[in-house]
Amino acid sequence: MTILILEWSNPLNKSCAIHFSCVSQLFIFCSVMLHLSQDVEALRGELCRKDEECREQERRLAALEQQVQERTGVIVQLQQQLEEAAQRRQELQLLRDGEETLSRQAALPLQVKYVTKTVEVESAQSKQALIEAQAHNQALQEQLSVQRQLLRELEQQLHESQRSSSQLRQQILVYEGEMERAQGQLEAEMQSLEEEKNRVIEEAFIRAESEMKAVHENLAGVRMNLLTLQPALRTLTCDYNCLKRQVQDFPYMLEKAITEAKQEICQVIGEVSSANQELLRKYKREMNLRKKCHNELVRLKGNIRVLCRVRPVCAGETDAADTKNKVTFDPDDDAVLYLSNKGKLMTFELDKVFPTQATQEEVFQEVQSLVTSCIDGFNVCIFAYGQTGSGKTYTMEGVPEDPGINQRALRLLFSAVSEKKPDWDYKITVSMVEIYNETLRNLLGDNPNEKLDIKMCPDGSGQLYVPGLTEFTVESVEDINKVFDLGHMNRATACTNLNEHSSRSHALLIVTVAGFNSSTGHRTSGKLNLVDLAGSERITKSGAEGSRLREAQCINKSLSALGDVINALRSKHSHVPFRNSRLTYLLQDSLSGDSKTLMMVQVSPLESNVSESVCSLKFAQRVRSVEIGPSSSSRRQAESSSTSSSPTHDGVEVQRHKHTHPQRLGLFRRKNQSNLRDVGYSLLSNMK
Repeated sequence: MTILILEWSNPLNKSCAIHFSCVSQLFIFCSVMLHLSQDVEALRGELCRKDEECREQERRLAALEQQVQERTGVIVQLQQQLEEAAQRRQELQLLRDGEETLSRQAALPLQVKYVTKTVEVESAQSKQALIEAQAHNQALQEQLSVQRQLLRELEQQLHESQRSSSQLRQQILVYEGEMERAQGQLEAEMQSLEEEKNRVIEEAFIRAESEMKAVHENLAGVRMNLLTLQPALRTLTCDYNCLKRQVQDFPYMLEKAITEAKQEICQVIGEVSSANQELLRKYKREMNLRKKCHNELVRLKGNIRVLCRVRPVCAGETDAADTKNKVTFDPDDDAVLYLSNKGKLMTFELDKVFPTQATQEEVFQEVQSLVTSCIDGFNVCIFAYGQTGSGKTYTMEGVPEDPGINQRALRLLFSAVSEKKPDWDYKITVSMVEIYNETLRNLLGDNPNEKLDIKMCPDGSGQLYVPGLTEFTVESVEDINKVFDLGHMNRATACTNLNEHSSRSHALLIVTVAGFNSSTGHRTSGKLNLVDLAGSERITKSGAEGSRLREAQCINKSLSALGDVINALRSKHSHVPFRNSRLTYLLQDSLSGDSKTLMMVQVSPLESNVSESVCSLKFAQRVRSVEIGPSSSSRRQAESSSTSSSPTHDGVEVQRHKHTHPQRLGLFRRKNQSNLRDVGYSLLSNMK
């Protein structure tokens, strides 16, 4: 039992202590009485249990006596049956005796005293009497056999009854012995229980008497203390009521305090959230700036920039069995692409990845700064690579209502040239050439089947050119559309199993921008090569035959030669096999050290094209690691004069330093990285 003791900080401490001492003694008395009553109840329960066991033993004894009586009745019945069998046996014995007598008499010889001659006269009455006597004799024989059978059965029953009687007598003796033992054990247990009960009752009585005496003494003292503690109890009651009122008011006070705390917490959370949002905005801004700095560093090192675009699934492909999308994107990094191949997730890191929902405008925004570099006198090359049907022609040429890179690049050049007037005067010429079955074809000429050749410029500059290639000067969008329509009309396309309008050749749009500054007399000449490569294809899938087969073989051979060139550049071999194919020979200017090159790798997300997609992405990663040296313009004098007016230097801080010393660029990059780390640490500390 727990005794509660309270301490009060008032002058009634002593009286309260006395009062609670009396109360505690009263509690002790009550606990003693409770323990005594519990002991008595336990003894009563034990006694009831023993009585129940005795009654159970008596019931068992009565059941045994009843069984003995039943067995006795069975024995009496068996004795009666035995007596009846004995009587029947006596009767049978008499019958046997009679039969033996008759048989002995029949065995005796007949004594004939007189010999008489009789004449047997048969009558109907005598015959009838003889038949009846024979029938009666037969009936008696049958009765005799039945009596004999019955006698044998009775004798057998008699033997069985005697055997069962002896067994029952033995069982009765065993039961009587068990009953005597059980009765003796029961009497002994009853006696021991009686003694135990008397002993326990006597001990409990003595203990209760002593405890009652002590309790009476304590109770007298408690009564005296209670009389003296009544005033203190009234004071305690008043204090209790006061505390009760305070407890009743406590929920309101607690709710008020919680409300104020919630308001303060919400205010602090809002401040922290706004600070986190600001830090996150700064962090994203620094990340974008870091990425731009990285891209500029890659450009200055001369690496080929590699972009990837994943085409969407067409409406006619959704019903096929192998149209499951195997390409996924990283929501936090637009330069990473994941491809599931044979249950394994492959990761490819490029300069930028465009998802399926990317528009033509978004793609062109990524390459427009490279396009305008040709105004400053740089050689620029943008080529689309990928398997057939992956969307290369759509990305480069587009459709009339949504044009691709080719038409958008020329429109951007017109806009940039118009902004530089009247200081600069530019002339933009366009030519289109096709490499079909390792043969150069002039798509803008009068005879598209005329074979062309690639030669070195006679001016000693080391530049390549194609003699006899038709060039058109364009000045408006209408001129562009006319040139494109003519080139598309002459380009070789065909239908295969993989693409209804498969490009069967490599198409190059060559844009030459020549500029003259009338105030300074400087001249610039830049070239923009926009290449739509034919798609790599597997003959087993495309189903190419005849001329289509030869076209596919030439396409794969030229793309294989392009791979050899990339591997040689990547490994920095002294000899690069540009002349192994017309494609690589024509792109030698674009892949050498005086050009800016961008590769747009096109990927299909379908499960049936996974192997080709893996090959394209692996090739793209190899291309990305190629360093072709820092870019330079065709005229160093023109570079310094055109820097201030070129649209490629607007809006990005790092581009203002792109022609400075590499040490200053490294210092600028380290400064941006330091700022980025500071922002990241601040964001993490606030989140914690």
